[in-house]
Amino acid sequence: MVWTAPPVTRADEPFVAGERAMLEGFLDWHRGTLLHKCAGLTAEQLAERALPPSKLSLLGLVRHLTDVERTWFRRRFAGEPIPSLYSSPEKPDAAFDEADPARAEEDLAALVAEQEAARKAVAGLSLDAIFDSPRWGPMCLRWAYVHMNGEYARHNGHADMLREHIDGSTGT
Repeated sequence: MVWTAPPVTRADEPFVAGERAMLEGFLDWHRGTLLHKCAGLTAEQLAERALPPSKLSLLGLVRHLTDVERTWFRRRFAGEPIPSLYSSPEKPDAAFDEADPARAEEDLAALVAEQEAARKAVAGLSLDAIFDSPRWGPMCLRWAYVHMNGEYARHNGHADMLREHIDGSTGT
């Protein structure tokens, strides 16, 4: 039997809520949207580079966003001393360059696990919590939520185009 990415049920973001619930709700909707775009595809389809010569693939997006989740929420704001899963200073584009269909199921599971770990890592932090970036200076958790919503929104647009190219599927 050929493995396919599992279906995902996305929860709507809250339509009336406080600031934190709104930021978290939109981020969770975007997180679910990427997984929704992958649902039903085989590992080979997820790794397909639909826009040559670009190395962009759905699986590459999954791997990239796993590293981004880990970096912003766990490494930077929660201070966990953990490495990136895919990229490194020597291989900054490894999330895309090394996307392998043989690891698609594992990579999708890693994203889901990282999303949950990210939620837990910052659950007790104030939106005013500060990470002092050596590059940009002080940054608050509120900024990270807004940034991550934008990061997912941009990449979900890429996912829309990739999915349409793979099997013609369109929509939210």
